[in-house]
Order: sequence, then structure tokens, then C-alpha cells
Amino acid sequence: MTTLTNEKPVMTPDSITIEYDEIIRLIPHRFPMLLIEKIIDVVPGESAVGIKNVSINEWYFQGHFPKKPVMPGVLIIEAMAQTAAAMVMHYLGTHDKEKLVYFMGIDEAKFRKMVGPGDVLHLSVKKHQQRGPVWRFKCEAYVNGELVAEAMETAMIADN
Repeated sequence: MTTLTNEKPVMTPDSITIEYDEIIRLIPHRFPMLLIEKIIDVVPGESAVGIKNVSINEWYFQGHFPKKPVMPGVLIIEAMAQTAAAMVMHYLGTHDKEKLVYFMGIDEAKFRKMVGPGDVLHLSVKKHQQRGPVWRFKCEAYVNGELVAEAMETAMIADN
């Protein structure tokens, strides 16, 4: 398990990590829409924490906003969804050529603080419910241990 201590994960021996090279085998997203670099603290089929290092070089900062760069909230939601999708695909032991995870809905989305260059997002996803191919997740995004965004997200696993 991982615990967050001032933004730095503290790994324990039973932690599962999904590195970038496996993420791109699990989900079809690529630059510029792949929004996670690593997934830590994976409890297969239950929870995971995605990592997104926010850089001033991100494409969206050119226009959002030039004098005060802010990561769009919708991209934080997408990063949480990608974390959940990769965790599910890892759990199912499949990859993007066999099945895809389709985003179905967002409920209760709240944005608490702005995210900008230099921030490291910790994207916590926890299975809330699963019925057949439909999964629902409680998602929270943190920077330096502070909640910056949250939402309930629903997705469906389907044949590619």
C-alpha cells in the first residue's frame, strides 16, 4: 500500500506499480491525450493512484491561460478516468487490442483548487460499484496532499 506524505508516495512491499510502458499497452491514449505517467498502489480491481506531472510544456497551457496557466478541470477528470481504465484493464489481464474502456458519465464533479505547472497530481480511483461490464469509481485528485478535484465516474468495458 502507498500512503501520501506531502505528495511523496511511501511504498510498501505489497504495492503494485504500473509503469508507462505497460499503461500504453492497456489503454489506447497517446500524446497529447495520454495524461498519466505511472500508476501506483494498485489493488487489482479495487483501487489505484495515477501520477501526472504537470509541466509548463503541456499543450493546453498555450491558451488556458497564457498569463495564468491552469490545467483544465475536464483534463483532470480525464486523467482520473485513464487511471481507472488502466487499472481495470490490468485487473482483467487484457489490453487495448481486445477491449476498450468507454467513459459513460460524470457525476458530482467538483474542482477545489487550481492545478498548474510544477504540480504533481495524485489521481486516486476506487471502485464504487461494478455490474457486468459497467464500473463506477469514486475519483479524487490531490496536489501536495490537498484535494483539488473529485467526481464519480462511470465506464463500460466493451469489445474493441
